Amino acid sequence: MKRILLALALATLTGSAFAADAPALPTTKAPAGAEVYIVSPKDGATVGPDVTVVFGLKGMGVAPAGVKKEGTGHHHLLVDVKELPAASQPIPKDEQHLHFGNGQTETTVKLTPGTHTLQLELADENHIPFDPPLVSRQITVHVK
Repeated sequence: MKRILLALALATLTGSAFAADAPALPTTKAPAGAEVYIVSPKDGATVGPDVTVVFGLKGMGVAPAGVKKEGTGHHHLLVDVKELPAASQPIPKDEQHLHFGNGQTETTVKLTPGTHTLQLELADENHIPFDPPLVSRQITVHVK
């Protein structure tokens, strides 16, 4: 347990660069048939700079980070991320990897004008992606 807590603390301090050097941490198996998806906005939507993103989840429940309860996880919103976070490592926490560790199921993000991608990834109580990863389809939004 101390090793997991240390890895989480270091990952928060050092960002994604830590993931490449760290040993693999225990992963949680994803329940069969579980899915994560973005309810809104729709793919290809034109939106204003304040974008409300509604998270969808099928076949699992939502629990806050730090709470170990079978069949649950919490959301992470990936903004303009080209490569998914490393498996067996905590998802980084930065401007492109937004954590919703209180169990939130929607958020409003401020995006700059232009084209952006959004994608959800569900993680276990330690911010570690499930095995196999539970990720939504990536959508594109156009900000006016």
